[in-house]
Amino acid sequence: MRCEPADGGFDLFLDDRLILSHRREAPAVFLGRGEERMAMYRGNFDIEDYVTARLPLADAAPSRQGDGWRIALAPSPAEPPLLWLTVTAEPGRSMLRVEAAAPGFNRFWLRLVAEEGERLFGGGEQMSYLDLSGRRFPMWTSEPGVGRDKTTAITFEADRTGRAGGDYFNTNYPQPTFLSSRRYAAHVETTAYAVLDFRHRGFHEIEVWAMPERIEFFARGSIAGLVTAMADRFGRQPKLPDWAMEGAIVGLKHGAASFDTLERYVEAGAAVSALWCEDWSGVRETSFGTRLFWDWQASGTRYPDLKRRIAELGERGIRFLGYVNPYLCDDGALFREAEAKGYFATNEAGRTHLVDFGEFDCGVVDFTDPDACRWFEERVIGENMLDLGLSGWMADFGEYLPIDLHLKNGADPRLMHNLWPVLWGAVNARAVEKRGRTGDVVFFMRAGYSGIQAHCPLVWAGDQSVDFSRHDGLVTAIVGALSSGLLGNAYHHSDIGGYTSLFGNLRTPELIMRWAEMAAFTPVMRSHEGNRPKQNLQIHEDGAVLAHFARMTRIHRALLPYLSSLRDEAAEKGWPLQRPLFFHHEEDRRCFEVFDAYLFGRDMLVAPVWKAGETRWTTYLPQGETWVHLWSGETFAGGGEVTVEAPIGAPPVFWRQGSAFAACFEALRRL
Repeated sequence: MRCEPADGGFDLFLDDRLILSHRREAPAVFLGRGEERMAMYRGNFDIEDYVTARLPLADAAPSRQGDGWRIALAPSPAEPPLLWLTVTAEPGRSMLRVEAAAPGFNRFWLRLVAEEGERLFGGGEQMSYLDLSGRRFPMWTSEPGVGRDKTTAITFEADRTGRAGGDYFNTNYPQPTFLSSRRYAAHVETTAYAVLDFRHRGFHEIEVWAMPERIEFFARGSIAGLVTAMADRFGRQPKLPDWAMEGAIVGLKHGAASFDTLERYVEAGAAVSALWCEDWSGVRETSFGTRLFWDWQASGTRYPDLKRRIAELGERGIRFLGYVNPYLCDDGALFREAEAKGYFATNEAGRTHLVDFGEFDCGVVDFTDPDACRWFEERVIGENMLDLGLSGWMADFGEYLPIDLHLKNGADPRLMHNLWPVLWGAVNARAVEKRGRTGDVVFFMRAGYSGIQAHCPLVWAGDQSVDFSRHDGLVTAIVGALSSGLLGNAYHHSDIGGYTSLFGNLRTPELIMRWAEMAAFTPVMRSHEGNRPKQNLQIHEDGAVLAHFARMTRIHRALLPYLSSLRDEAAEKGWPLQRPLFFHHEEDRRCFEVFDAYLFGRDMLVAPVWKAGETRWTTYLPQGETWVHLWSGETFAGGGEVTVEAPIGAPPVFWRQGSAFAACFEALRRL
C-alpha cells in the first residue's frame, strides 16, 4: 500500500487500486459519539443507535514514518489531531492502524472508494444475498430469525409473538470482512458492533461502535488467490475425515428407539456414516417443541447402556454423534458443579447470571476464565462425550452471550459478544486435541466470527424454515455456503429438510427430497428431525422419500474420490468445496450475478431446484467450457442459460468436459 499526499488530503493505493481518497471537501474519516440501546430476547437483538456527534476529520497531514506513513486527522487545520492513521505493510497484507488522539469518542466511520459495477462478497455467513452491493449489513452475531423477510406472514407472526422474525442481514456468523471484484479484500479488526454499508455509489462505508484496532487490506491477482489469503489470515480448518463424507449422518431423537429406526435407513440401502442423537442428554417439553435437557452427560433413562451401543455401531463402521452448547440448565447436576467452582458469568450482585432460554434458565460458562475452559474441555467434552465414544456433535448457541453480565476478565460484554463463538469453538477444538482426535472428530457450529476458521471443522447453516422461501428456505443454505466459503471456511452443510416449523409451516415430501438432492453435492449430508418432529414428516416415515434419500446417500458416497481431491485443495489452498461460479470464471461477468448455483470444486456445477413444483430448471453455465449434463449425457457450450428436465431424483448437475474425474461422474448416472 502506498500513500500519495494530495492538496487537502491524501490517496491510498493497494498496488494499482485506489482504495481510499480523502479531501477536505470530501473526507473519508469521521469520529463521533453514540448512545446505543441493545435488548436481547432469546438470542434475538433489538438494537438502536442515537448518534450525538459525527465529526468529519477534514484536515489530513500525512508524513513519512520509516517505510510507511503516519496521518494526523483533525476537524480543521486550526485544531489538534483527533485521530492517527498509520499505514504499514506485512508480508501478504497492508494495514491501516487506528489510534484515537482524544478520549470520549466511541464511533468511527471510514469510507473506501467504490467503483461502478463493483461486486462485494463475504460479511461472514450471509444467508440472503451473495452479492452485498447496494445493501447495509450489521455485524452482530445473533439468532437469524424466523422467515427473515418482513413482508411475509411467518416473519410477522414471529415478531409479534416472540420478537424473533429477523431480517435479511441477521446471521449467526457475521464477519467484518469483504472481498471485492476488484480483487482486493478488507477486514476490520474489531469485536465491537460494526456495519458494512454498500448502499452508496461512490464509497463503501465501514462503521464501528468503538475504535477498531486496524483495517487490513489484501490484494491478489484473482478471487481464488484472495480466498487463499483469507484462509492464511484466519486459519485452516482441519481436514474432514473420510467417514464424514462417505455417507449420511442420520439425525434421530427417539431415545433408545433411534437405534431401531436407524435400521430402516440401512435396510433401504442408505449409505450411513453416523447416527446423530442430539437428545443423548435427555429432553424436556416446551411450547416451542421438544427441547434438549442442557446437562451434558448421557441420560441413562433415555439411552440405557449408551457406551455399549456406541461401540456396537462402531463395529459396523457407523459413528455416534451428540450435542452440546456452552450453557448449563439450573436443574442439572453439572450446573451445581460449575457453580460451586465459580465457573459462571455473574450478575451485578455477584451471583450466577441466569439466561431464560424459553421455559428454563441456564448459567453461562465463562470462557474468559482459563479454569472454566479447562473444566469444560475435560469434564464435559472429554469425559462425558469423547470418553463415552462420541465422534462428533453439534456445538450450538455461541451467539447468545448476554450484554448485561460480568465476566472474569472484566471485559465489556458488548465487546465480547461477537468474540464468544470463537472462544466456544476453541474450547471444543482444544478438547478434541487433548484426546488426540483432531481430524477424526467432527463438531459443527452455526455461530462464528473472525477466526472461527481455525477451530471449527464444519460450518452448519443454522435453523432454516421447513420451506422453499427465498430468505429462510433451501436456497439460503447455498448462499450461506458460498459467502462463508470465500472467507476461508472450506466445509459447509445444512439440515436436510430445514429445522424451524412454526405457525403451521410443515415439511413436505418434495422439500425433503429436493434438500437431499442438494446435500448430496455438499461436503456432508446430515438430516435433522426439526424442532417439532412429531408434527413434521420424517424421512423414514414415507417409503418414497426414504428410497430417494438412500439413493442420494449412495451418490454422495460415490463422490468420495472427488471429495478427497477437494479436501486436499482445501488443506493446500484454503479453497471451499462449494464455490461461486465466478471463483474460476472471473472473466465471465454473468457469473457474478448467480447466487443459486455453485461449482462443487472446479469440475462440477450444481443448480439445486429450490422452488416448489418445478420439474424444469434454468441455470447459467460459465463460458469457456463445455458442460455435460449428469443424467442425460447431453453437452452444452458455456456462456449462456440452459434449461433441463429436473424431475425429483435428477437435480440439475453438470460436469466439466475433460475432467480427470469423468469416469467417477459418469458412474453416478447408474446409481
